[in-house]
Amino acid sequence: MGRRRITLADVAKATGVSTTTVSLVLAGRGAELRISDEVQQRVRSTAQELGYRRNTLSVGLRTGHTQTIGFVSDTVASSLLAGNMIKGAMEAAHRRGFMLFCGESGGDPDVERALVEAMHDRRVDGIIFAAMYTRKVAVPEGLDHGPAVLLNALPAAYSPVPAVLPDEVEAGRAAARVLVEAGHREGVHLVGAGPGLDDVPPNSIAARERLIGMRQVFEGAGVSVVSAHQCPKWMPENGYETTRRILRHHRPKALVCLNDRLAFGAYQALAEVGLSVPDDVSVVSFDDHPIASWMRPRLTTVALPHHELGVRAVEVLFAAAERRRRARGAPAVHRVPMSVKPGESVKPVSAPSRRLDLPAVVHAHKTKRQSGLVQGTERRNPAPESF
Repeated sequence: MGRRRITLADVAKATGVSTTTVSLVLAGRGAELRISDEVQQRVRSTAQELGYRRNTLSVGLRTGHTQTIGFVSDTVASSLLAGNMIKGAMEAAHRRGFMLFCGESGGDPDVERALVEAMHDRRVDGIIFAAMYTRKVAVPEGLDHGPAVLLNALPAAYSPVPAVLPDEVEAGRAAARVLVEAGHREGVHLVGAGPGLDDVPPNSIAARERLIGMRQVFEGAGVSVVSAHQCPKWMPENGYETTRRILRHHRPKALVCLNDRLAFGAYQALAEVGLSVPDDVSVVSFDDHPIASWMRPRLTTVALPHHELGVRAVEVLFAAAERRRRARGAPAVHRVPMSVKPGESVKPVSAPSRRLDLPAVVHAHKTKRQSGLVQGTERRNPAPESF
């Protein structure tokens, strides 16, 4: 036979107080009803020693609350890069006495809908619907039947559900400021997106917003971006091939890579032609992927705030639940700051190099042609893309 379930009456008998007192203390209402700290501590200690467990289902049926939050994602639960989002949400939930239940859909809309229904069937108090990378998503039917929040995603069509996103526009500004403050005004190239705001990988909110932020700072500082190259995927091989393409026509002074994996490929392409980072070419990037800390020199990157995103999602979820009890308002988008993680991949430009010395430019061009960095004449090369 299984072990007998410990009841409130068992705890009350062992503690020497009424069953009502035990129930109120374990429900967290001891202080408001002026039950002494000594009695509250005694009740909790006795309940723990006896192995008492609240019947969450029956409590939920009585109160309408189960102290649980559902976390539905595409692939974030199995992603090493974004696992901190779950950790942040879990820690924030635990601080409020809530448990986090996770389900992964693999991006299948039918599975997403089934997970949302299953969470509601289990009477979760709210749902966080998360995406591994920042993008627009089709909001599953029924998600807004209770408090909910989109994490790292925006709705593809109107939805009353609030959203929590990284502040990618400010991240773009931050990356551009790194180069501007280091004195870079010439020879800047973009790897991964551009030159237009629509020249981005499919459904990529991050790329477009990063371009917006960079454009604001570069234009304000008088920086003319020489070329920008959209990559359908942001993997090392894409960064490598794009940088090789840039080197066929230009001697870059600085590269802005739209993520760290692109930057990894760019490092390899630069090394192949004898250019070093940062002495010859400065590189700045985004995400703070684990690969950034292994690159030599260490990559300067603007970090995605995965842990903070998870924490903020729980905060917004609780705020959304409170608003539902009062009045429905317009859905809000909450932005979480992204900070620069300094590395050694950006070198300040010395004052003399900022002056345009025509003989030196001609000599440098001849040297580049002899070294194989430029193929053909300038007239045969395509015109630089505008930014």
